[in-house]
Amino acid sequence: MGSLRSLRWAAGSYFRLFERDASSSLRLTRNSDLKRINGFCTKPQESPKAPPYTYSHRVPLHKPTHWERKILIWSGRFKKEDEIPETVSFEMLDAAKNKIRVKISYVMIALTVAGCILMVIEGKKAVRRNESLTSLNLEKKARLREEAAMKAKTE
Repeated sequence: MGSLRSLRWAAGSYFRLFERDASSSLRLTRNSDLKRINGFCTKPQESPKAPPYTYSHRVPLHKPTHWERKILIWSGRFKKEDEIPETVSFEMLDAAKNKIRVKISYVMIALTVAGCILMVIEGKKAVRRNESLTSLNLEKKARLREEAAMKAKTE
């Protein structure tokens, strides 16, 4: 038990010593012009020069293609193609595309439901005529056998 306690004390003192060294090197980098990296000194960095261009915080604009113009009209963002400005923001274009995606998915859902209802109606009609897949397959096989027999007679 005593050796475990001494081991924990040694580990704690080692980490405290390491923290002290790390914090002193951090203080050096903050307070002086020289940066200390792995024991080497480097020259102080020159102040960054202003870039030759000026960056404005405006939203980047995009010139819409013919297809994107149609999307902007279909989404209801603009009434006519004449109303669409020369450049539009990417956010406006993304919003219009998302709106079209939602509309298309609604149409596909409606077509799927309509198709299911149509198949149920056709199935009920087939039941009334006493048609089933089994009877249709048996009739088709009988027809094929008759055709094969006719072909065998002619040869």
